[in-house]
Amino acid sequence: MLIEARGVKVRIGSRTVFDNVAVTCESGQMTALIGPSGCGKTTLLHCLGLLQQPTRGQVRIDGVETTGWRDSARRKFWRHHAAFVQQDYGVIDDETVGFNATMQMSILGRRLPADQRRLDMALERTGLPGRSAELAAHLSGGEKQRLAIARAIYKSADVLFADEPTASLDPDNREHVTALLRQLADSGTTVIIATHDERLATACDKTHDLASPPNGTGTASAG
Repeated sequence: MLIEARGVKVRIGSRTVFDNVAVTCESGQMTALIGPSGCGKTTLLHCLGLLQQPTRGQVRIDGVETTGWRDSARRKFWRHHAAFVQQDYGVIDDETVGFNATMQMSILGRRLPADQRRLDMALERTGLPGRSAELAAHLSGGEKQRLAIARAIYKSADVLFADEPTASLDPDNREHVTALLRQLADSGTTVIIATHDERLATACDKTHDLASPPNGTGTASAG
């Protein structure tokens, strides 16, 4: 899935977060959004993930301009195509590992049966085999981050948006999470990461620096 920003500007109150940003994120690649704290990495990630409307410019998905989409169209994109990995893991502590991986619930709030084969595969790939019935509260921080990635694997997401996915992790878990993101990209997923982790950025195929040049337009380069 091709995700593009063209001439995107975000202004919050009297402050311009960034202006005239252009970035292209392709299937099968990891793209890192980098720069110092406060430069707008997470804000740009949210624009690309249709979580936030830009003040100006276009966000395109497979060539289709999305900034005029209704809420129903954005929800359809999130439900069928996108997965999100948040810095705070986005895990529900008082639910099971299995439910957190599948999030199988109908619009009426009823629990739906999971595809056990897909669930087992997702947990196996993320180093959490046999823990489907365990409460997520029992997991470590690194395990919770891997559980968030298991959710993307279970969903077979076309695009994964990750906000500082290695922040606060120990070196072993940083390496594990980086490898999982690499595997997703190699399988064809579009992986877009906001990060200040230099080692993670180096592992990406492309980087987009919001701090260079100074006017905030940013640059893209091969990783």
